[in-house]
Amino acid sequence: MLRGFILPFFVLATPASAQVADIIVTGRGLPDAPGEDAYDVVLLDREILTGSASSRLDEILKQVPGFQLFRRSDARSANPTSQGATLRALGGNASSRALLMLDGVPQTDPFGGWISWPAYDPRRLGQVRVVRGGGSGANGPGALAGTIELQAADPSDLKGIAGDLLYGSRDSIDAYAGLGLMLGKGFLNLSAQHSQGDGFTPVVKEQRGAVDRPSPYEQESFAARLVAPFTHDIELQVNGLLFRDERERGTAFSDIRTRGADASARLVGRRWSALVYGQSRNLYNSFASVDAARANVARASEQYDVPSTGMGARGEIRPALGPVEVRIGGDWRRVEGETREIFSAGTRRRFAGGEAETLGGFAEAAWKTGAMTLTGGGRLDHWRIGNGSLQEQIVATGAIATDTSFPDRSGWEGTGRAGAALRLSDGLKARGAAYLGWRLPTLNELYRPFRVGNDTTRANAGLEPERMEGVEAGLEYRPSESSRIGVTLFANRLKDGIANVTLSQGPGGTINQRQNVDAISSKGIEIDARLGLGRWSLSGGYAYADAKVRATDEAAALDGLRPAQTPRHSFAATAAWASRSDARASMTLRYVGGQFEDDLNRRLIPDAPSIDAAASLPISRVLTLEARAENMTDTRIVAGISGAGIIERATPRTLWLGVRFRD
Repeated sequence: MLRGFILPFFVLATPASAQVADIIVTGRGLPDAPGEDAYDVVLLDREILTGSASSRLDEILKQVPGFQLFRRSDARSANPTSQGATLRALGGNASSRALLMLDGVPQTDPFGGWISWPAYDPRRLGQVRVVRGGGSGANGPGALAGTIELQAADPSDLKGIAGDLLYGSRDSIDAYAGLGLMLGKGFLNLSAQHSQGDGFTPVVKEQRGAVDRPSPYEQESFAARLVAPFTHDIELQVNGLLFRDERERGTAFSDIRTRGADASARLVGRRWSALVYGQSRNLYNSFASVDAARANVARASEQYDVPSTGMGARGEIRPALGPVEVRIGGDWRRVEGETREIFSAGTRRRFAGGEAETLGGFAEAAWKTGAMTLTGGGRLDHWRIGNGSLQEQIVATGAIATDTSFPDRSGWEGTGRAGAALRLSDGLKARGAAYLGWRLPTLNELYRPFRVGNDTTRANAGLEPERMEGVEAGLEYRPSESSRIGVTLFANRLKDGIANVTLSQGPGGTINQRQNVDAISSKGIEIDARLGLGRWSLSGGYAYADAKVRATDEAAALDGLRPAQTPRHSFAATAAWASRSDARASMTLRYVGGQFEDDLNRRLIPDAPSIDAAASLPISRVLTLEARAENMTDTRIVAGISGAGIIERATPRTLWLGVRFRD
């Protein structure tokens, strides 16, 4: 019935001339430009995405050394507003300094810049491409620390019926269902995901009181993807995504709800692409205040409605110019949003928000001759921040306590990148790159003050854009298709970095404000390796980053300190085995070094080793048994330490057992 309903759409949308010759749809964008050979790239293939111990993208990305979220908690227990991504120890304040894209569409939250990780089920993806460093390039503003490109799975990977059902610790369920249909020359994929669990108690055992309890979660998403030939050499890709995310943070008055809806359409030709998209988000976020004995809890504030929208477009052409590969294009993105909340023990109401817009153009060229590849390019962006406002009311009387309209601002940012790669011998490559990038402050950073427990952070409507400059050099050796080792040295400097600067600190908590510090510098080394040994494979990586804050004036106390939430060392290694009958097993060891909770480097979060494992055993042509273990040694992984010294942990040992269906 479904096939009969949708097939006429493809027949009408595809001209008759397009059905004469063989047409193969891919669902992909334009191929990687030759110049990308000069940059530090890590690929996570479909086998890694679907075979890891966790079915959560934020956890899988932790296999990339140097990748980190603002906090160590995953998307089941963390506050989603703390889940921005960064690379190379550039720090952050929950907004992403790495640009996350799904099939060309930026994915950061329009209001806050964080990422709704439960929306991106790895089973829908074919590949994740992580570019560490690299500036903005052709992908648009925001790629300060790097770019994380999510690519939808190929039609061949999603064809037929698929289903997963796993049951885990603390009454947890992870379910997935997918349907992939070839319709004429096109393809349709529908998929749904649902997960829920009773959760664990975030506060460590020795500090718990009467108010502490487990942190349940319930999350689901539905995605639809249509791919069809629009003409003989033009492919139409239409994507839709709906998701719901509900969590609690381990006490009364700490529940959080996120709703999201995305839609995009992309036309891809032989040498050009055009994309339009729209995004809608809404957040409910309640914050609790707990007394020193953890015997009583009250609502500190309540973001009862945070609507935001994002929309944009992007176009690119690659004209044929002989041996030179050229990319020319532009992008536009507009976001708007507002927080509506009640705070100060329910006595005040706040409305704060505004809008921001960027419009940019870029041009890049790559020349490949013999063993040498040279690439370079630049982009020019115009930005605008407008309609910013902060209004506060007395709830009881409706009287206006604060009514501030912030002046509109705008400016221009010029950035670029250049690189070179040289094949020294069979399998051995040397490369180097230099780059500039920038990021506009989010509406959340500009306009919304907030409180976590007894710690308060003030907004700053005068924040300047962050600007990045960096260089890197590396060697890569590939003795075979299944083996490689790469080493990269890097030096990055983030100017006007936005940090939560401590203004005062006492037994009742801290008062911070978002401010631009002079710079955050980070220098280090990254090592990635993979070794194929028949049915065994070993892969791993190590990152070392020496990061320091350079600050003056009010932030002078931070000068020479390490940015908050940035470890010096991170390491990940995986041993995997696969049999001829497609039975599989893997074990992953991860290590994250110690990092400071606060900008003053007074609250040290200890290092965090952990071990994950996964195994699968086919029992028929279509059924496979699966077993998984997250943090199998039940290591205490500290996720945060509050100003009052309360320690919160990340996910404890979690065991899963289930079945996978593929037909």
